[in-house]
Amino acid sequence: MAHYFTREEAEALLPAVLPILKRIQRARQQIQQLEEELMIVQAQAMNNGHHLQQHILQLQEKVILLADILREAVLELQQFDCELKDPDTGLIDFLSLRDGQEVYLCWRLDEERILFWHPIEGGFAGRQPL
Repeated sequence: MAHYFTREEAEALLPAVLPILKRIQRARQQIQQLEEELMIVQAQAMNNGHHLQQHILQLQEKVILLADILREAVLELQQFDCELKDPDTGLIDFLSLRDGQEVYLCWRLDEERILFWHPIEGGFAGRQPL
């Protein structure tokens, strides 16, 4: 059975959700940086750069480690029954009821409180003030 959050319940979770969300963002940023570096080094290795194979393996291992950290953080966030919609902007939805209809309470990392809601199908573009 779905858990429906009140605004107060969802806001009470924000201090616990915030560090997990930041960990997710850091891991994603580091993975993106490593993948960019990996592409450059792999291209260099194609031009008689066999000496770069060890470096490529090290970069790949770092990506795998960060992917594990990312996966664990996402699982940890899911334990709060909220939905991560956009890790880059820190967008999270909390299932709620409004006038008997299922909706999402919508919060983004740069917001101090939960100020918006949107219909299930509406997404971020359908956000409306509470």
